[in-house]
Amino acid sequence: MKIRELCCHFILINLIFFINYQQSVAQGLPINPADEDPQRHVLIEPFRIVDNIYYVGATVNHSAYLLVSDAGHVLVDATYERLVPNIIQNIKKLGFNPRDIQVIVSNHAHPDHVEGLAEMREYTGATTVASALDAEVIESGGKLDFRVRQGDPWPWRPATIDRIIEDGEVIEVGDISLTAHITAGHTRGCTTWTTTAKEAGRQLDVVVMCAIRINTSMPLVNHPRYPTMPQDLAYSFARLKIMPVDIFLGPHGWIFGLQDKLERLKGNPAKNIFIDPLGFRNYVLGREREFLEIFREELY
Repeated sequence: MKIRELCCHFILINLIFFINYQQSVAQGLPINPADEDPQRHVLIEPFRIVDNIYYVGATVNHSAYLLVSDAGHVLVDATYERLVPNIIQNIKKLGFNPRDIQVIVSNHAHPDHVEGLAEMREYTGATTVASALDAEVIESGGKLDFRVRQGDPWPWRPATIDRIIEDGEVIEVGDISLTAHITAGHTRGCTTWTTTAKEAGRQLDVVVMCAIRINTSMPLVNHPRYPTMPQDLAYSFARLKIMPVDIFLGPHGWIFGLQDKLERLKGNPAKNIFIDPLGFRNYVLGREREFLEIFREELY
């Protein structure tokens, strides 16, 4: 731990004093849609992203992904409990049986990603997988979320986590190989998932990024329930910046410009618009810049 802490402190110092913020990002950060935005409420049809990877989320904002194989499938995120029937229906529309899902992995332990996990686990009989620090939050029904204050209502049905995943560990189902990368900060066990896909004879690196946004309405520095948040975020940014990526996906569609990409897809269906390494780099660097600005404000 001492070595990791020293590395994190070095990364923070390096970021503060040596990064040229103006040259780091070519465009602004995408905006989290307002509560009334159609991206949050309008149901969408499922679709193939690349190879054996499909988007099965109920809306643009509430993302869920299905990876399929002849030996069974893997689901990334169950989103809200009320949207589980929509995800199940989307999987059926694609011609797959939801009960063939063998594993359900979580992106991070917030209700818009795991509130429906208990119901989805019961329906599919799948093995649920999460990182250790997020698993304890999921199994508590959110009560152990560091954002929750004592006495806060938290209407979240606890879900059993069958398998704890470690950093760098691989989930395998048939020819699906999904690697976990702990990129903490948004939650203490936030997990980015990577895999590979093939298209036109080319192997593509696929990244389902965990959220790396700073949680609003709470301190970044010296958070009483998460004091290592700055170190964790700095370490996560360092990892993400060197991660190979072709296909950029995320926990919410707005993070990787899904609404815009779907419109562009209508005009050029032959082109895979999800191949977006620049979008990934810009997003990571933009969030890093935001993090550093908040860090400097709170520190000084």
